[in-house]
Amino acid sequence: MKPVVVVYGTREGHTRRIAERVADDFSARGVKADLIDARKLPENFSLENYSAAIVAASVHRQQHEGEIVDFVKRRLDELQRIPSIFLSVSLTQASVEDPAAPMARRAQASADVQRMIDRFLAETGWLPSKVKPVAGALMYSKYNFILRFIMKRIAASAGGSTDTSRDHIYTNWASLDQMAEEFLPAIATVQSSPVQAR
Repeated sequence: MKPVVVVYGTREGHTRRIAERVADDFSARGVKADLIDARKLPENFSLENYSAAIVAASVHRQQHEGEIVDFVKRRLDELQRIPSIFLSVSLTQASVEDPAAPMARRAQASADVQRMIDRFLAETGWLPSKVKPVAGALMYSKYNFILRFIMKRIAASAGGSTDTSRDHIYTNWASLDQMAEEFLPAIATVQSSPVQAR
């Protein structure tokens, strides 16, 4: 059985944690998963060696990581031949999932998340099998003074935590686990089929 690949782009490291969790989810279900930083692709890397691809990108300033945009553009033909998931990791998604947030704020955040995803998909031309927005984290410990100040103001306006003495994780880990479970049949279909198809 061919493994799956989890390719990620991150700045403060939280998207790597998300990618690790997804890779561990597949491994726990008997599917080998390779974890690869998009900035450190092996020279001989090919998606033809994989039964499926999960691509995770964090969002900064309403843009997904440049190395993930480049990865998808360069590997588009290969990506379209196998089942794939795009994980869009953002703080904005945390507002969508916040049950205490006013309905209007949640609706606006949802529209903002969709707009960022649509922009990424239009820019890359990719049609993944599944798109999953994922709530990210406020990694105050990783920010420099200026970025910490900016992120604190953004968090305050969005109803997030302004306690800069620690990091705040908003990711719904159980939802990621469920996603991996639900994706297994797509991988099994590829394994049993002589012709790989999305």
